[in-house]
Amino acid sequence: MIPVYLWSPEEEGEWSPGAASRWWLHRSLTSLADDLTSRGSRLILGKGPSLGLLRQLSAVTGATAVFWNRRYEPAAVRRDAAVQAALLGDGMEVQIHNASLLFDPHEVRTRAGGPYKVFTPFWTACLSRPDPAPPRDTPRRLVPPARWPDSLALTDIGLEPKEDWATGLREHWRPGEAGAIEELKRLRGEALGDYPQLRDRPDQRGTSRLSPYLHHGEISPNQVWYSVNRPVAGVRRGRGTEGRVSAARAFLRQIGWREFAYHLLHHFPHTVLRPLRPEFDGFPWSRDRAGLRRWQQGKTGYPIVDAGMRELWETGWMHNRVRMIVASFLVKDLLVSWIEGARWFWDTLVDADLANNTLGWQWVAGCGADAAPFFRIFNPETQGRKFDPRGDYVRRWIPELAAIPDKWIQAPSSAPESILRQARSEPGESYPPPVVDHAAARIRALAILGRLSGRPSPRANPPRRKLMKANR
Repeated sequence: MIPVYLWSPEEEGEWSPGAASRWWLHRSLTSLADDLTSRGSRLILGKGPSLGLLRQLSAVTGATAVFWNRRYEPAAVRRDAAVQAALLGDGMEVQIHNASLLFDPHEVRTRAGGPYKVFTPFWTACLSRPDPAPPRDTPRRLVPPARWPDSLALTDIGLEPKEDWATGLREHWRPGEAGAIEELKRLRGEALGDYPQLRDRPDQRGTSRLSPYLHHGEISPNQVWYSVNRPVAGVRRGRGTEGRVSAARAFLRQIGWREFAYHLLHHFPHTVLRPLRPEFDGFPWSRDRAGLRRWQQGKTGYPIVDAGMRELWETGWMHNRVRMIVASFLVKDLLVSWIEGARWFWDTLVDADLANNTLGWQWVAGCGADAAPFFRIFNPETQGRKFDPRGDYVRRWIPELAAIPDKWIQAPSSAPESILRQARSEPGESYPPPVVDHAAARIRALAILGRLSGRPSPRANPPRRKLMKANR
């Protein structure tokens, strides 16, 4: 067997890996190469058009078969189909396998034979299928060829940034399979039991942080499935076990959302650039470049939003609850298109995944499958108070607000001047004032929605119960 990695970003189209993903990929390939060497093999690297490189490798090595893992991004699907047809025409054997999902998208269908557009029935259908195949043990030795083909050095591929902006990424992540297993062990040992209660709390380490490892193929969802479902040694059946089972189901449901994202991407590939719901094609998005820039820099004047954007810039990752909050703010408070947000996330996230990124942004914008309605507009202050009640998350990422009392930490612009002086925080100097008034922005967004739909928009002042639900 000859392990090969081909770097062909031009074949990925507009969605070739972003800067943070390339940083991770460099280290992931380093780790993979070391693992292969320890097993008597090595990693061959190539750069350029995939078909030409594979034909060249076949000619040099005498290989008669090519195996690869299935991709679901539209550009990759087209590329792989063309390469497969050409290699088959050359007389090569070609095998393509599912390695990144629990269930192949084409295997999960509604009773009518079509794709699902709502998550719950989709996941119910998945759970009714046979369990995914259990992961196999890693081979101790790999049989090398009699003669190795030439390979590029990893530095020749050019994944590393020319300017070193990745200090924060290095401090927070360990790319490679060993890092993935470490996070999986932490999930089973520490985080899983409290997952249902803490997964929405950015001030707590209550999530798995497995997303970049899953995206880069350093751990499979099958490994996660069987590890999370495995009984915990030393725990007897009873109340504790029941809680553990419930927590495992809650966590695996989030893996199910990842599966759903790929299901949608597979069946509706146009959604990477266009809304699934065609009525949103004509939405009058704003071209507020200054507002977009303040959002990107974490200078909107809304602490929970800015903390999330600064965490993203520093670490290449953002807590999922905060992703929803910052996305809602961009799309509904600033009326900037979800595509702009998706592109920024694509370049800055170490787990930038086209399926998840598309689903997440269209969900928040209300223009995708199983989406939150557009009139569900997150209130940044309310969200901050609910999910970061003491302001620990805000203080970590916005140190200029560290001395603000808990009462005002999520809305420093509302704090009395005496409090601001005492905390040495002057809005407009150390921390910016709000870029937009949320209440007014909400009314504006609802009015636009009403005009777009041709129906009366939800009332600007709905009953308290409905308002609380809309502002969750």
